[in-house]
Amino acid sequence: MGESNRVALVTGAGSGIGKYSALALLEAGYAVVLAGRRVEALESTVADAGPLGVNTLAVPTNVGDPEAVSDLFRKTMERFGRLDVLFNNAGSGAPAIPLEDLTYEQWQTVVDVNLTGAFLCTQEAFRIMKNQEPMGGRIINNGSISSTTPRPNSAPYTSTKHAMTGLTKSTSLDGRKYNIACGQIDIGNAATPMTERMTQGVLQAHGTVEVEPRMDVNDVARAVVYMANLPLEANVLFITIMATKMPFVGRG
Repeated sequence: MGESNRVALVTGAGSGIGKYSALALLEAGYAVVLAGRRVEALESTVADAGPLGVNTLAVPTNVGDPEAVSDLFRKTMERFGRLDVLFNNAGSGAPAIPLEDLTYEQWQTVVDVNLTGAFLCTQEAFRIMKNQEPMGGRIINNGSISSTTPRPNSAPYTSTKHAMTGLTKSTSLDGRKYNIACGQIDIGNAATPMTERMTQGVLQAHGTVEVEPRMDVNDVARAVVYMANLPLEANVLFITIMATKMPFVGRG
């Protein structure tokens, strides 16, 4: 167990990478604020934390809504009084249909959650971290390997994840004067419900459908904890963790 006075906030904490990262942060000694759309999913994460669940605060939140994000960080401060780590993990995709068939609403929904949501949470974290004692903190962004390489029929998701790289760099630069470190974790094929379809086969760039290897989501969670636990004098700016044999490097 580490120090119990460190506080982390995880968005998208009701399932998948967010859930397992939140549980790993609890195991590492953090108090953890759990943000996500569905209260039932957040309660499930708290239940899975067992006795460590007492160190959590679950706040149902739509990260694309400025007022909801403001409320999330206000409740974090009311309960814990500081914020050491923000994991911008919440993300969604549009249906895997041809680019020209996507609606404006489908595009905007993905932008609101993946990009605007991460920005709004980063902004609120800055306001807290620059004014607390000791000053500073760490922000970790979930970039996905889509931050560099697209899948077919994924323009909204890929565009927002490429943009996350820009947000990571800007946050790292603008955070220097406040002792705020920012890094990005690019994840490929973690075994979560979101990637379950890969066991049945997914469309490849050359038009075939192939089963893709996946990796244990707990290995991703351990990487997040590693980044979180670094002293603020050190920072992992970018890290890629992926299923070793997935089609990513080279031409698939």
